[in-house]
Amino acid sequence: MTLFIQQLFNGLALGGVYCLAAIGLTLVFGVLRIPNLAHGALYMLGAYITYFFLTTVGVPYIAAIGIAAIMLFVVGVGLERLVFHPLRNSPHTHHMIAAVGAMFFFQALAQAIWGADFRRMDTPITGELRILGAEISAQRIVIIVTAVIVLALLALFIKRSIHGQTIEAIEQDRVGASLVGINPSMVSMLTLGLSALLATIAAGLVAPINLLSPTMGDALNLKVFAIIILGGLGSLPGAIVGGFALAIAETMTATYISSAVGEAVAFIVLVAVLAIKPNGLFTKAVQR
Repeated sequence: MTLFIQQLFNGLALGGVYCLAAIGLTLVFGVLRIPNLAHGALYMLGAYITYFFLTTVGVPYIAAIGIAAIMLFVVGVGLERLVFHPLRNSPHTHHMIAAVGAMFFFQALAQAIWGADFRRMDTPITGELRILGAEISAQRIVIIVTAVIVLALLALFIKRSIHGQTIEAIEQDRVGASLVGINPSMVSMLTLGLSALLATIAAGLVAPINLLSPTMGDALNLKVFAIIILGGLGSLPGAIVGGFALAIAETMTATYISSAVGEAVAFIVLVAVLAIKPNGLFTKAVQR
């Protein structure tokens, strides 16, 4: 039971990271109607910038994540303007090729600045919390709590703010939203910037317990795509449920069966869902 509780909290912490990353990708797909294959590279870049401000500049941990998130928001806006906006009337394959090019660019940039070797970011949050005999690291508790707070703030932003409601309007009916005066280009910029911001928060939270490398976003990319397909393309509740479900399944499988099966469980679940319910668990219809 002690091992189960410990792995459950590990899964919840990993699920918080997956949810933040998956929701950003889901928003981009809902608004731009394209799979952003550079999403993992934005996550990686956010981790490295957090690492830079924490270890080189010496700012506090939370401030380092905040500064990195703001910087990646700007990068996301620039990515939409320079890469995706010029291709807005092109076939989707052009967007995917451009996103892969952006991914390789960000990876090469990180390697040129920080090198190809793995780097470790020491956690400034030390200590452990004992729950029913299980020792849970303070960093994982911080990840879970922060993820819940960010998800709640994001829900309030989308449901209560004007800018958030424009994102929902574009997701539901792009043409209809344009007819009532909503600028799709501005919403696309906001959405991709918000997606990069969420990915950076996820990366900054998990960086102290993972190694940093220029290709660290590749594995996350695959799992996040599995999550949004599992939950239903364009569905925010699906991204949340899918993120936590996949993370807990991955953690428990790796613990009780093997680490190799734990790594593959995302794709096992994905194939099963596609076979049973191809549209995902929380299908959300979108209008083109």
